Amino acid sequence: MTWSIIARDSANGEIGIAVATKFFAAGAHVPFVAAGFGGIATQALVNPYYGIDGLKLLRDGKSPQEIVNSLTAADPGRESRQLHILDVQGRIAAHTGRECIDWCGHVQGDGLSIAGNMLAGAHVLDDTASAYAANHSLPFPQRLIAAMRAGEAAGGDKRGKQSAALLIYGSEEWPALDLRVDDHPDPLIELERLERVSRERWVHFRQFLPTRDSPAGITDRAIIDASLQAAQASKP
Repeated sequence: MTWSIIARDSANGEIGIAVATKFFAAGAHVPFVAAGFGGIATQALVNPYYGIDGLKLLRDGKSPQEIVNSLTAADPGRESRQLHILDVQGRIAAHTGRECIDWCGHVQGDGLSIAGNMLAGAHVLDDTASAYAANHSLPFPQRLIAAMRAGEAAGGDKRGKQSAALLIYGSEEWPALDLRVDDHPDPLIELERLERVSRERWVHFRQFLPTRDSPAGITDRAIIDASLQAAQASKP
C-alpha cells in the first residue's frame, strides 16, 4: 500500500528513504536506517520487525540478500510483505510477496532502490527513478522528494494520498533529517514544505549537536546564535 525510495548520496554517503502512501503514519513504520550501514523499507502488510531486526543484521555485517532471506524465512506472513534494502556498499536486495496487490514490484539503479505495491502501474516506480536521476543537482533531501512527486504524478498509490515521510542519516546515530506527515490531503506537498522549514534553522543548528568524536558538541549559545543569524542573513 506504499512506494518508497532508498538512496545513497554519492556526495557525502548519507542514506535517505522517502515514502508515500494512502495509509496513516507511514514514517513510523516503513523507513529504517542504520548510520554507516544502510537503509531498509518494510511495506505492504507491513512488518516493523523487518526494519528492527534488519538493522541489527546490517550492523552485524550481513549482506542485503542475506538479510532478506533471513527475515522472510522466519515470517509465515512473508507472501503479504514487501521489503527492500540498500547498504552503504551499494548492494541491494528486495522481496515482494506473491500476495501483494498489483501493481507491485521493485526497480534499482546505482545507489538507488525503489519498491511499491498497490500502485497505479509500473510507471510509478520508473518515473520515480527517472526523476531522481534527472535531479542530480538538487540537494539530497529535495532530490528524494522530487523523485516521489514524479511517482505521484504517475499515479502513485492507486487508493489516493494520506501520509509521507523523509528519513536521512549521515555519519551519526541520530538522523540528519526526520520528517513525517502522518495525515494530510496532500502529504508530499506538506513534506516539501517541512523540508523548506528545516533549512531555516535545523540544518544550521545540527552541526552543534554532540557527535561520537565531539561528545559535548557546541554549547556556547553565542556561537550558536551567531551562526543561525548569519544563516538567516544569507537567505536570498
